[in-house]
Amino acid sequence: MIALDFNLNVLTRDLSLYLEQQVKVGFFGSGVGLSLILGFSAAYTCYYLSSVVKKPQLVTGGEKFCHFLKEHCPVVSETYYPTFWCWEGRIQTLIRPFITAKPWVEYRNEFIKTADGGQISLDWFDNDDSVCYPDTASRPTILLLPGLTGTSRESYILHMIQQSDALGYRCVVFNNRGVSGERLLTPRTYCAANTEDLETVIDHIQSTHSAAPLLAAGVSMGGMMLANYLCRAGRETSLRAAAVFSAGWDVFECTASLEKPLNRFLFNSYLTSCLQASVNRHRQILEKLFDIDHVMKAKTIREFDERFTSIMFGYATNEEYYKAASPCHKLKSVQIPVLCLNAVDDVFSPGHALPVEAAKQNPNLALLITSHGGHIGFLEGIWPRHSTYMDRVFKQFMQAVIEQGSELENL
Repeated sequence: MIALDFNLNVLTRDLSLYLEQQVKVGFFGSGVGLSLILGFSAAYTCYYLSSVVKKPQLVTGGEKFCHFLKEHCPVVSETYYPTFWCWEGRIQTLIRPFITAKPWVEYRNEFIKTADGGQISLDWFDNDDSVCYPDTASRPTILLLPGLTGTSRESYILHMIQQSDALGYRCVVFNNRGVSGERLLTPRTYCAANTEDLETVIDHIQSTHSAAPLLAAGVSMGGMMLANYLCRAGRETSLRAAAVFSAGWDVFECTASLEKPLNRFLFNSYLTSCLQASVNRHRQILEKLFDIDHVMKAKTIREFDERFTSIMFGYATNEEYYKAASPCHKLKSVQIPVLCLNAVDDVFSPGHALPVEAAKQNPNLALLITSHGGHIGFLEGIWPRHSTYMDRVFKQFMQAVIEQGSELENL
């Protein structure tokens, strides 16, 4: 780094001397103005390379899983270069939905019934043109779980499908009840703690494609639901492995972070309004059991959960619901290989609340931690439109499990 600083200083000095001799008028055209610009650029570059660019931290509870990842998923050992003009966590979180492309995906929609009389909307990407796996019976299937109010049309879901398409895999997106335009048949939606609908979906997929290997990837709240399911299921699951991205591991810490003034302004109020809009769309059936007007007055996610979510799923208090929704205390029960990706600067899942100790104690868990990346951001490259660091982690891990999964037996 000393050599880098020296070279940048020499470059700045030489360019400044040259430009001062060549340009004599105007601030930005003067030697002084250009010297300031070049000096700032050199200082910013030094800071970016020394403090922003870092290798991710890989935390695992066993050498076997660690070796597997380093050998077959080289991305876990590569230095992560966040987009240099938007590396800060909040900025990455805010920009990602607008800057990343939305690849066209043609879905086949399917509704399945639930035990309580409700319905779940599944969006299938069958990938019938798969060259690597032309036999539909054995074509690997990836189950995708979007975030809090997300659907199969989120850019990060579409990117995962694009990566899966390149590998020849089939995908199916689990849309939570009531979020993708379908009608609620019962006065029930969804939450991170309740995994009954997810279990129904997994059983349905397994019965439909029993000969095909089944994996899953969950993002944000979808990752929390997936983690809670794996904690509850143990070895009694059809999933071979799973990936969890930007999950909130401790809901108490997540909500506390989102209630800080800036985070509340940037994220909390908006997400609360999205949740309220979803409830309002189904007011006719929900108002039979809930005070919807009271729910619509909530100002934060915590208030929304106190007035709606915790009541719907039968919790005595919101604190009881948050404890049940937090996967961090139950991870010792995970019995299949799970790779988790989080950023330290994710305001939805703050760095100090990541389950580092839990990952160290379970040989089936691997926690990949980047210094930057925000919440479902992980932007990289000068113009990060088509691929993110998260996309690369997803693709390499899914491919590694499908093609080299035998190495993960008996972790």
